[in-house]
Amino acid sequence: MRLHIPFNDNWRFTDCYSDEICTDSFDDKNLELVRIPHTLKVTDFHYFDESVYQKVCGYRKVFKADPSWKGSRVIVHFEAVAHVTKVYINNIEVCSHGSGYTAFEADITDYINYDSDNILSLRVSGTESDNVPPFGHVVDYMTYTGIYRPVSLEIRPQNYIKDIFVRGLVPGGFKYNEKSPADNKIAAAIKATVTLMQEDKNLSIRLSFKRFTDAALATDEKIPEKLRCAYDLVSRNVESDSYYKETVLGTTEIKDKERDIKLRTLPVSLWDTMYPAMYVLKAELLNGAEVIDLKEIRFGFRKTLFKADGFYLNGRKFRIRGLNRHQSYPYAGYAMPKSMQVMDADILRNELSLNAVRTSHYPQSHDFINRCDELGMLVFMEFPGWQHIGDDKWKDQALVNLEEMITQFRNHASIMLWGVRINESVDDDEFYTKTNELSRKLDDSRQTGGVRAKDHSSLLEDVYTYNDFSHDGKRPGCAPRKKITSDEKHAYLITEYNGHMFPCKAFDAEERRTEHAIRHANVIDCVASYKDIAGSFGWCMFDYNTHKDFGSGDRICYHGVMDMFRNPKLAAAVYESQRDEHPVLEISSSMDIGEHNECIRGDVWMITNADSVRFYKNDIFIHEYMKSESPYKNLLHGPILVDDYIGDQIEKNEKYGKKQCDDIKLLMNRTARFGMGGIGIKGMLKAGKLMAIKHMGFDDALRLYNKYIGDWGGKSTVFKFEAVKDGKVVKTVIKSPSDNLSLEIRTDHTNLKEAETYDVACVRIRAVDQNGNVASFANEPVVFTVSGPVEIYGPSLVSLQGGMGGCYIRTKGQSGKASLKIHTEFGEKIVEFNVNSNR
Repeated sequence: MRLHIPFNDNWRFTDCYSDEICTDSFDDKNLELVRIPHTLKVTDFHYFDESVYQKVCGYRKVFKADPSWKGSRVIVHFEAVAHVTKVYINNIEVCSHGSGYTAFEADITDYINYDSDNILSLRVSGTESDNVPPFGHVVDYMTYTGIYRPVSLEIRPQNYIKDIFVRGLVPGGFKYNEKSPADNKIAAAIKATVTLMQEDKNLSIRLSFKRFTDAALATDEKIPEKLRCAYDLVSRNVESDSYYKETVLGTTEIKDKERDIKLRTLPVSLWDTMYPAMYVLKAELLNGAEVIDLKEIRFGFRKTLFKADGFYLNGRKFRIRGLNRHQSYPYAGYAMPKSMQVMDADILRNELSLNAVRTSHYPQSHDFINRCDELGMLVFMEFPGWQHIGDDKWKDQALVNLEEMITQFRNHASIMLWGVRINESVDDDEFYTKTNELSRKLDDSRQTGGVRAKDHSSLLEDVYTYNDFSHDGKRPGCAPRKKITSDEKHAYLITEYNGHMFPCKAFDAEERRTEHAIRHANVIDCVASYKDIAGSFGWCMFDYNTHKDFGSGDRICYHGVMDMFRNPKLAAAVYESQRDEHPVLEISSSMDIGEHNECIRGDVWMITNADSVRFYKNDIFIHEYMKSESPYKNLLHGPILVDDYIGDQIEKNEKYGKKQCDDIKLLMNRTARFGMGGIGIKGMLKAGKLMAIKHMGFDDALRLYNKYIGDWGGKSTVFKFEAVKDGKVVKTVIKSPSDNLSLEIRTDHTNLKEAETYDVACVRIRAVDQNGNVASFANEPVVFTVSGPVEIYGPSLVSLQGGMGGCYIRTKGQSGKASLKIHTEFGEKIVEFNVNSNR
């Protein structure tokens, strides 16, 4: 039977490879002792040169073979090594691999020593000059170097189940019940393709099937409550419920190396964004009655289909709303364990209220995709590359990358679409005919897309996937599909927007941060207005390090709706507000007039999922803004403009007639937003009428403005906004001049657990005023100090940027209590951790 052994500790590392590290005579004591995941260089936050990781490095691990392994296959499994790798065992090269984004295995069975040490060594090239994707030209993201995903030692029988591809076959013609997702049970079938390591006509396969349940997921507070019931063990007696019990589907002889098996199942629940039910198929390889191998696959029953008029999930039309995600982190590059992959998926679903993600521009961690499965997040996954198409050898490697991506990830329920075209590349019909044919051969259950940036380009895929950067703040949020492609038979999906069109830093001026948010609202609202656009993926989830050819000169692309630590910018609220699971209310302005030219605030937006927002000045009620007042009519919850700073106060407090009060109110509100030059011709006529007929002068205007708009030359104003849902105030935001700052700390988890690798916690930090508003211009230094069995993954001294920052806490292989002290000039916080290691 199989044995899985984590192989992530006690590696020796050098950033300058030499053949000597493969030999038994080499003294490795002077090499750095590292743990996997590992990055060649822990980088600075910004202003570092990519050459720090563009090297050929070496890894070495010495281990002893257990005598019980004799007679079995001994295989080293690498989840990902960036980027071109040669693997040696006892100075013998056993395999090479040319992709930094997919898994590979090295069978070391025939070269193992059972009476002496074994030396496993790797030559890893991350120079970015190898003739493999994505290299060959400039790349708008850093690619880092190292063994950055987990490694394991796999002990398997001589003949074993190499692969199982499971398709849950869902019939058409049913109607999905959105009001009661758990009740969507249908009669379905399973098609399983079982592949053995080698042909053996004396073997057979027994398939069993059961509902996937998990007590940890059923109580995981980071999974929305309405989704947790999909994994519930507590409220059901599993032993007596045939719906949850393991069911043997049948036993089939394996006459060839590969066999397709189709079997009926019990009625099943569908995997969906509203209820991500999953199942486990267990395959047992039998030699007579003896089980010689066992492999389990988690999968889901769901029907995804892109049609000319949009995307359909389980028979109903479904609008895709997502962002693009890179897999990088500050300091660590790609090298982060499961907890950080899970955190990103949680943020996408829970903090950004999205239903989909695009893995730009390469396959990402199974830990991340597994969490998407569990959260009901749809995934568009594409093979590695960025604009450049290389020579024939390069293309051959790209086809290998595509095959590895599909065969390694095709059992994930969340994946809805394969990206089989190099991102933003030119047409190459010969090459892309091959990628489409290969995809359809390897996976008959999913369609293909190919992300392009040129309109009316060649379409060989099932979906015309297009990066639409037409929105510039003035033009519509997206182009009509007929302006991009003349094809009317296939689906159309927008795969990037905004991004480089309007970079935004967390410490930018308020006007820019506001426009950044509104541009995102403009696009998703416009996309939703078209019935024939399947949806969109914005660029992008968070800021990321990039090469010198891109970014803002500091090696960062500020394209995200979050910063690199996953702290939200204002634009994040536009997405967050599109669900009703928790109250959302963000105000686009600090309401400080000195932040604006001529002290004119301009447009102030309320971004909320409330039914209404009540607005007060100095505790005087001014106006209740209704959800219906948003100009964004295609969004569930569109931003609402603050256009009334006066309410009925002039009418109540002044001795003017109603018409005169209304005219004064209109002029003053427009002046507050746009200045005197923004009142328009009609406004000027009204002003002239007030002066000529009502004999109002400049002194009257100044008195009224200072009294009802206020701020300039007088005492500051306290602004209060109350979000109202179902008649109750669910969230309050107060804007007033800051009189003190404090630290707001958000830690993704404090119970750190080492399993297959070390664990990492993300600590997100915000400097906030007395009302809890982010102090966007607080850039003070922060000092981190740790105690206990943890270390800081990155520097211990940083500066806030835009009032935000963060750090990573990494375990060291021991159990115990640990703490992190966060110190600034305006405050100090301590975060306590429990560390559990099974080392």
